[in-house]
Amino acid sequence: MNIVVTGGAGFLGQALIRRLVEDGSIALDGQRIAFERIVCFDTTHGALADPRVANVAGTITDIAQVESLIDASVRVVFHLASVVSGGAEQDFDLGMRVNLDGTRHLLEACRHHGARPRLLFSSSIAVFGGDLPAVVTDGTPTMPQSSYGTQKRACELLLQDYARKGFLDGRSVRVPTVVVRPGAPNAAASGFASGIIREPLAGVETVLPVSPDTRMWIASPRAVIEMFLQAVDLPEAAWGWNRSLNLPGLTATMAEELDALRRVAGEAVAARVRHEPDQSIMRLVRTWAGNFDTARALAMGFTADRDFEAIVRAYIEDHPEAVRI
Repeated sequence: MNIVVTGGAGFLGQALIRRLVEDGSIALDGQRIAFERIVCFDTTHGALADPRVANVAGTITDIAQVESLIDASVRVVFHLASVVSGGAEQDFDLGMRVNLDGTRHLLEACRHHGARPRLLFSSSIAVFGGDLPAVVTDGTPTMPQSSYGTQKRACELLLQDYARKGFLDGRSVRVPTVVVRPGAPNAAASGFASGIIREPLAGVETVLPVSPDTRMWIASPRAVIEMFLQAVDLPEAAWGWNRSLNLPGLTATMAEELDALRRVAGEAVAARVRHEPDQSIMRLVRTWAGNFDTARALAMGFTADRDFEAIVRAYIEDHPEAVRI
């Protein structure tokens, strides 16, 4: 059996592929199944060199190329490819082509080959917005206030219908803001939540563009990869009719993030962050939900990070090359 990872050259895609390669198998319905090949599909080649990984460069907007990724041997698809939040907001057409049309191309490819693969779609808590309650629950209506969130919600609905029709076994997981993201900053509007940890640890000064009391729903890369694998492993019956799920996370203010950084790395490192409000970022961030009750996911066995200090320590352990303290 084969696995396809779209957006496979991104940091989550590479972390997922690395984990799969280390394991040499994937769990489906509680049974470990060895795979023959992982197709890493992205606009650039992934950095992981392994004979079991096939790097395919291209664009998800190319229907023919997406069709070529899926055949009867593909049993699992991890769909991580997207234009991130800030990029989708700045370039509406690009966000629609990649996030919405690209997902439709992938769903159609799965449908046409008739093998009914298990497809995990990486959605986002950006599907929530507007007049939100203090705590978002599994029953809170979705009302995205960004192009990115709208595109993600539209894709959830498409996947729900393709699953209902029996074309594939689809699951959408709404990922909290992932912190700490390694590497260079990207166009994600939430990027500052990682930047105020990553850059100071690298010896670089950085800016906090929102109020220190800004709250965000957060999960570490480690936790997200574990939850991706669990979401694929669960039997289809565990999902029932609702194929969209709010993943567990933890609520942290930016001040709490900096306090955790200070405890782990010291005052001199935390002092590399200065507060410079950016009204455009603050307007967008105010539309985001900062606290969730993920009762359904917890009942399905998903778990969150223990606390933010553990997230900082995990980043240092996983990326020692990026730390200068």
